[in-house]
Amino acid sequence: MKIIIHGGFFSESSTNHETKVAKQTALLRIIKDSYAYLQTHSALETVVYAVSLLEDDALFNAGIGSQIQGDGKIRMSASLMDGETQKMSGVINIEEVKNPIQVAQVLLKEDDRILGGSGATNFARQHGFEEFSTEIPQRRAEYEAKLQASRIGTVGCVALDADGKIAAATSTGGKGFEIPGRISDSATVAGNYANAFCGVSLTGVGEDIVSNATAAKIVTRVTDGFSIDKAFEKTFAELLPYDGFAGAIAIDKYGNVFHQDSHPSMVFASFDGVNEEVFG
Repeated sequence: MKIIIHGGFFSESSTNHETKVAKQTALLRIIKDSYAYLQTHSALETVVYAVSLLEDDALFNAGIGSQIQGDGKIRMSASLMDGETQKMSGVINIEEVKNPIQVAQVLLKEDDRILGGSGATNFARQHGFEEFSTEIPQRRAEYEAKLQASRIGTVGCVALDADGKIAAATSTGGKGFEIPGRISDSATVAGNYANAFCGVSLTGVGEDIVSNATAAKIVTRVTDGFSIDKAFEKTFAELLPYDGFAGAIAIDKYGNVFHQDSHPSMVFASFDGVNEEVFG
């Protein structure tokens, strides 16, 4: 059993030691809690659990603490993929929901599995997700002051369970100050993808990630026989011509855990019950 999570790219982590330590501490707590959960739950259940914990922590830009868009509203996106069934579900630009990833989990059982905008929000209300403001004072102050700090924040998790099944989940609060209606990579196969061979979750500039179809490429290459490190090497090389900004975490069916970023500052943690790794 293996698990890896990420907390996106955070420029302030490299300049503010207190913030950096807080995020590392939070990631370590969340990954150990999630690994314990994995002992008695499937990979699919575990990635939802882990990403929900990340959404609930205002240190990360997903769920609580999400960025505010150009019109003053918060819209979030999240997706979930079951590597065994090859089903993917997601919400795009959902509003006033505490845990977008949990709405994606409910959608996994539907025929129409990816919803956007008011349709996603209405679906959440109809299925018992109460209205919840994810705005925190820090984000409002940034918005009011027209500060567009370079926080490229997304959270994600990939897990391999005791039965060898893989799942991936990704959630984002957006890049901040974007044009309302902008769609990130997080609820697409470019940013979140898994099958029986590999699972991948991305963070970074959504437009760059979509242009490169990053998650789907990595998983496809592993499926076709690439080792996980070579799949990452080739795929990330394809970001170079346009200086694509991305970071990714992954686990393959053999339990190999891998991560890479194009501009080193991704916050992540991995744990297998014995060995832990935290970076950021």
